[in-house]
Amino acid sequence: MTLDIRTGPDGIDRCAWVGDDAEYRRYHDEEWGRPLHGDRALFEKMSLEGFQAGLSWITILRKRPRFREVFAGFDPAAIAAFTADDVERLMQDAGIIRNRAKIEATISNARLALAMAPGDLDALMWSFAPDSHVRPTSFAEVPATTPASDALSKALRKAGFRFVGSTTMYALMQSAGMVDDHVVGCHRAV
Repeated sequence: MTLDIRTGPDGIDRCAWVGDDAEYRRYHDEEWGRPLHGDRALFEKMSLEGFQAGLSWITILRKRPRFREVFAGFDPAAIAAFTADDVERLMQDAGIIRNRAKIEATISNARLALAMAPGDLDALMWSFAPDSHVRPTSFAEVPATTPASDALSKALRKAGFRFVGSTTMYALMQSAGMVDDHVVGCHRAV
């Protein structure tokens, strides 16, 4: 067994980044790398990945229930109506990442997503999913960015979206199943 695979307490081999955290195991097994569709679901993923920039994903995962609560279930229409008072309210909420630029970007991004026709955000994001992807045999083979994530980032930034850099978009592509980076030997690597 390689160092990139770890056998969990349940006897199942997983990507080693999961470690011993039960919530990470659940996320890895049930969400990460599974195709995710829908404007609202992908808007949430984009928002949370933006908040994650510079932090560990487990931090966001643990705070996700509170994020969903204070960001109206990531409903772009509700968030688009947020005001400066909402920004200040969110800046006081210790249950989320209190970064003004990321909060304001989420509101601005919601307005942009809301201005798109239904299904267009999903279609835009998935249009950058590669036709094929080589399963990594180790984490050393997993890139931080790819030409596809560069192009997705560029398209979103051109449309006015913020906190959508290429590294952030590759993380989104992994988590939303646009690419599947479960390493060889992981029970999800099929």
